[in-house]
Amino acid sequence: MANTLDPMDLKQIISLHLDGFSNRKIGATLGISRNTVNTYMRLFSVSDYALKELLTLDNATLDKLFPSHSTIDNSRYQELMLYFKELNQARNYPGFTFLYHYQEYVSQSKNPYGYTQFMEHYRRKYAKIKGSMKLEHDPGKELFIDFAGKKLHIIDKQTGELIPVEVFVAILPNSHYTYVEACKSQKRDELINCCRNTLHFYGGVQKAIVSDNLKSAVNRASRYEPEINRSFKDFARHYNCVINPTRGYAPQDKALVENAVNLAYQRIYYPMRKMSFFSIEELNREIKKQLGHYNNLLFSRKESSRRELFQSVEQQYLKPLPETAYELKSYRRAKVQKIGYVYFSPDKSYYSVPYRYIGKETTLHYTRSLVEVYYHYQRIALHQRNPSKGSYNTNKEHLSSTHKYYSDWSPEFFKKKAALHGKHVVDCVEKIITAVDYPEIGYKRAMGLIQLHKSYGSQRLDNACKRALQADAATYQRIKNILKNNLDKSSLFYQDLEENKTHIPKHTNIRGASAYQ
Repeated sequence: MANTLDPMDLKQIISLHLDGFSNRKIGATLGISRNTVNTYMRLFSVSDYALKELLTLDNATLDKLFPSHSTIDNSRYQELMLYFKELNQARNYPGFTFLYHYQEYVSQSKNPYGYTQFMEHYRRKYAKIKGSMKLEHDPGKELFIDFAGKKLHIIDKQTGELIPVEVFVAILPNSHYTYVEACKSQKRDELINCCRNTLHFYGGVQKAIVSDNLKSAVNRASRYEPEINRSFKDFARHYNCVINPTRGYAPQDKALVENAVNLAYQRIYYPMRKMSFFSIEELNREIKKQLGHYNNLLFSRKESSRRELFQSVEQQYLKPLPETAYELKSYRRAKVQKIGYVYFSPDKSYYSVPYRYIGKETTLHYTRSLVEVYYHYQRIALHQRNPSKGSYNTNKEHLSSTHKYYSDWSPEFFKKKAALHGKHVVDCVEKIITAVDYPEIGYKRAMGLIQLHKSYGSQRLDNACKRALQADAATYQRIKNILKNNLDKSSLFYQDLEENKTHIPKHTNIRGASAYQ
């Protein structure tokens, strides 16, 4: 197969096919060659799954059924479109013929289209540009979105400063039912949040969302094959629709939403011109009020309003909303550490994954409430997000039998172990654990201290801990040195500590303790 698609693209093809789109129309909508769409539709038809079943499969399973390692390389089509741009500028010259330009195109192209395809592509691109023909929009098919060029403002209560805010506008082209919302910026998070609010305002989902190549929606703009950013694509997958940036061959698309923006200036901006707002929430409450008036106005040449047209005609064509609203996802890459955790940089915390993935490169998908870990499109771990910095978030099922033992470590765990060897050992363990900010370090030192009983016995360990406590030297290394140099057996050492309350400075090397003997 010359061109391969990722699982998200495959689901968009299936969705549009189920919505009644022809293969040619699917290709034009998604910027994919018709032959590629035809090839995948044949593959779908001979698979063991129905189309609706394929939509329910996760990305990993879909990738195995229809493996892909690259996105479309449509350089042949782009070359043709660039040539058409030059060709169209020559249309008014006397003696112009398409055959002449086709022969010129063949002479300079490495992989030219046939003459029939050449003409078909040209007619498809330029058929609607001539004249001012009004486009008819099918109900429930598309939603046009854009940000207004003129901003509104809120006032900072502390400084009195005017803070500019963006205004998002959406319109259904069939009924002209409009949605308007103020937001902090045009960034990806704000755009997706506005689109989510828009769909819930309409109470249903259109087949496609048409944007104006916004930077927050498109990673790489192209007249023929724009690259939609991952988060916006995931948003479209959640709501079972597709993202389709404004088409270069249909300038009416952009004119429609720009007209909605101009009407928003007249019907929403202007009535609020003398009002002051101190938060976006206040501003949006007033926008909602003015928007209600605007959508209820009767069209000058129709006996109905935008709201009435929407409710009587367009609403029934919308697809139902999913059970849950979309929660914005962000992404990070992380390698699974030797201890079986991935590092989550936004919160500086750690999340466990199954130990068999140690050393593997993974992708983290995270929202405000969840952290998901993916390996090759397959989710291998799901955690509730913990905002505490430095936290270790563990699912015990992810750990091997060896790791599970360490997952039980806690201050109480070590106190119980230390209690088997004497109360002074317990006191030393408690001091060691509380002396460090990072608990795992204290746990390792406490375990080392308790393990000394194997070499010296419980009684000697307890005596050594007693002497270390009296000298304010309750550390693993100093207690080990006391035992190694037999200082726990020295009555002189003990008497000196008891009677004179002599303390060993923390920087003193206790190995040179022969002076005490």
